[in-house]
Amino acid sequence: MSGAPVERRSDVRRTINRDFASVDEFISEYVNNISRSGAFIRSDHPLPVGTKVNLRFTVILDEMETVEGLGEVVRVCPPGGPEPAGMGVVFRELTAPSRTLIERLLVRR
Repeated sequence: MSGAPVERRSDVRRTINRDFASVDEFISEYVNNISRSGAFIRSDHPLPVGTKVNLRFTVILDEMETVEGLGEVVRVCPPGGPEPAGMGVVFRELTAPSRTLIERLLVRR
């Protein structure tokens, strides 16, 4: 039972967790840059392209609601450039309630 060592690698996931005081704050910061497939997340410290992220955004509509799922960074805008600093994240998996919430937010804008 000898042989090459088994390589055990797991994708490292970073967590993006943000609470917003109101849906208006969420809309002004994110919804202009959100779609059914992903979002642009403003950050002075964007993660590298290819980084897997755990997403969790809490907003208050009529009550507290949460967008939760998994994403992947596909685009980076570094600080000091012509565009706002941040990263484009594609949604890889979203919970069913999160998909519904995003639809509601898209209709609201």
